[in-house]
Amino acid sequence: MLRVADLVYPPVVVAIKSFWKYLDLRFAFSGVENIPQEGGAILAINHIGYLDFAIVGTAVLPKNRYVRFMAKKEIFDNKLAGPLMRGMHHINVDRANGSASFVAALRALRKGEIIGIFPEGTISTSFEIKGLKSGAVRLAMAAGVPVIPTVIWGSQRVWTKGVKKNLLRKSVPITVSFSEPLHFAKDCDADAGENQLRNVLLSSLNKVQEEYPDSHQGQRWAPVRLGGTAPAPLNL
Repeated sequence: MLRVADLVYPPVVVAIKSFWKYLDLRFAFSGVENIPQEGGAILAINHIGYLDFAIVGTAVLPKNRYVRFMAKKEIFDNKLAGPLMRGMHHINVDRANGSASFVAALRALRKGEIIGIFPEGTISTSFEIKGLKSGAVRLAMAAGVPVIPTVIWGSQRVWTKGVKKNLLRKSVPITVSFSEPLHFAKDCDADAGENQLRNVLLSSLNKVQEEYPDSHQGQRWAPVRLGGTAPAPLNL
């Protein structure tokens, strides 16, 4: 279900795929069958690196669908990235006026779009899942669409916050896992829904980490819990 008006997204996808080939990334996508073939849905994604949105978007492509990501206003203000973001119909999030982005996302969901949200709000430098904001659950309640818990792992090895990006060809394995959809009634408790979502994300992340082909021991890109040397989490 690709939009007829999508003139910018297709060439960007071609460029991104070429970039992945250059980096020689080894992707493993699971649970793609949980992405609906049509209709609105929310991807609630953990956030560990700057390339997360592009990688998750790539993982959804086999369903012949594009993801509209909610992204901070500063990206839209960038002279290069801004026109691309608007052309791909991503959603501008101005933290000084959150209601406008909520309404924009709600309209997109009701039109049958897939919206990508990072409910932690920012990159987790510990690579653990932080406390979640309740926007994803509230949007799902208002739009009557499912939330698909989505976990990414490995992207922090390429480019993440506070660490020099590594764009050398090193065959880095990167996993994206889509869990079964969660459904929230319009009258449900949003805080309880947020806890349920976080628990699913935690469980999925643990499974992905257990199955990850490279050792976490002693690695800067791995959390302390797994024997890595990433900064300890400040707020879980």
